[in-house]
Amino acid sequence: MKKQFIYFICSVAAMGGLLFGYDWVVIGGAKPFYEAFFGIADDPVMQGLAMTTANIGCLFGAMVAGLLADRYGRKPLLITASILFLTSALGTGAFNDFTLFNIARFWGGIGIGLASALSPMYIAEVAPANIRGKLVSLNQMTIVLGILGAQIINMLLAQNVGDVQDILNTWNGQWGWRWMFWAEAVPAFLFLVLAFFIPESPRYLSIKSGKIADDAANGNGGLKTLFQSKYSKILVLGLVIAVFQQWCGTNVIFNYAEEIFAGAGYNVDSMFINIVVTGIANVIFTFVAIYTVEKLGRRKLMLIGAGGLGFIYLTLGTCYFLHVEGIFMVVLVVLAISCYAMTLGPITWVLLSEIFPDKIRGVAMATCTFALWVGCCTLTFTFPSLNAALGTYGTFWIYSGVCICSFIYLYKVCPETKGKTLEELEKELTK
Repeated sequence: MKKQFIYFICSVAAMGGLLFGYDWVVIGGAKPFYEAFFGIADDPVMQGLAMTTANIGCLFGAMVAGLLADRYGRKPLLITASILFLTSALGTGAFNDFTLFNIARFWGGIGIGLASALSPMYIAEVAPANIRGKLVSLNQMTIVLGILGAQIINMLLAQNVGDVQDILNTWNGQWGWRWMFWAEAVPAFLFLVLAFFIPESPRYLSIKSGKIADDAANGNGGLKTLFQSKYSKILVLGLVIAVFQQWCGTNVIFNYAEEIFAGAGYNVDSMFINIVVTGIANVIFTFVAIYTVEKLGRRKLMLIGAGGLGFIYLTLGTCYFLHVEGIFMVVLVVLAISCYAMTLGPITWVLLSEIFPDKIRGVAMATCTFALWVGCCTLTFTFPSLNAALGTYGTFWIYSGVCICSFIYLYKVCPETKGKTLEELEKELTK
């Protein structure tokens, strides 16, 4: 394929990441308004449920992504994900019933689960080895652009909130939060149209035609093959990397920004401005990741991320314990986002797309993505309770401990994959 065409089809596939990022984060900005609308502002369990419903959908999407991709191909599943994003965006903003709201979020979550597994896998299969890391990181770039887009739209729609006590009877409480979700329909429709113009993955077509031997092709014995002893080491590595990307704790900053910044002394208006600042840092340092992934390599960046976040969260938790407020807290949060954006955020997806052999890549990516969303669900659902029981400082100290333990594991186990073909990696990692 010509280089320009490769970039085009990878960019289209990466639109799944754009919608993944938007859908995943938009709810954080809508949170104070839909909670008032549905009457759950003082109910931590219902708050956690509303924030977690899409993540539960992600579990189902990720669970079936690999088997369906091996049976029907990568392209049809990307098209399906775009339809799920579109219908969920429209439905979430339209419903006045809390149950239907959560069903629409669950529906969109299935789309996130599909896209989060398929987009990096498709890109890795069409990309040349010498730029594979950059192109898979492109998927993370679109994720953070989706995050930033959601943050900016949330801020623009929620202007002049101030310290309004009766949010329910404001435009934001009745309609603003709906438009936050409806805005996603525009890129979702564009993704749906463009997805019809990309080819099926050549590697999948080779497997299907028998040019690449694959006992697990078309869904035959995929999970049975995955759990063979020769794949156990890389499967455990993939599962740990996937869960750690969530349990490192960074994503609570996006989903629970209101609580994070309120604890640092900021009101709702200032919260939205600070959220956009973190989003800009997220984008900038994802560019750093794209630039460094083929220079520093995957292993070194993962170690920098685990160690750096462990230190930052230890410091952040201590500052919350000492009741530090103001700009210094924002700086620490931005440092955490920046560290994550140039390391664990994109590099996790790069490694997951590289370490598995052709024979099990579809089902292995689905399994690890499923584990990642289990991690996300548990992280998102438990934060309100942990924050209430331990305080923000205790919660971030826990995340710091997770990062330190993961640093030790990655130092001992994580391989370097840069510059190697998928065939070379298969020989090295399945000895």
